[in-house]
Amino acid sequence: MAEDPYKVLGVARDAPDEEIRKAYRKLAKELHPDLNPADRASAEERFKKVSAAYDIIGDPEKRKQYDRGEIDASGEPRRTYQRAHAGGPFGGRGAGTRPGEEFGFGDIFSDLFGGMRGR
Repeated sequence: MAEDPYKVLGVARDAPDEEIRKAYRKLAKELHPDLNPADRASAEERFKKVSAAYDIIGDPEKRKQYDRGEIDASGEPRRTYQRAHAGGPFGGRGAGTRPGEEFGFGDIFSDLFGGMRGR
């Protein structure tokens, strides 16, 4: 999972766009792999994190979506509560049923009265 873009860039959530842009440029220059040949692999990884963070909060629309919780730090849509629970507290199934099992009152009555046939 991607890190919080605000933390990656070292800016506050209410930072103005210009501050975010400056923080990104500073870190990008500092961490660019071409400027860190001795530690190229590590610099490349950190540079990618900084670039991904800026991709989210450097774009005004994506930043709004991220702040509202609509997308995660990697830019992917988040599962909403409603979709995650399929419209109910039991994931769209009745309480006590297993996936693929249908619930019916006939099951209850046959369980309760199945052994009680007229004698």
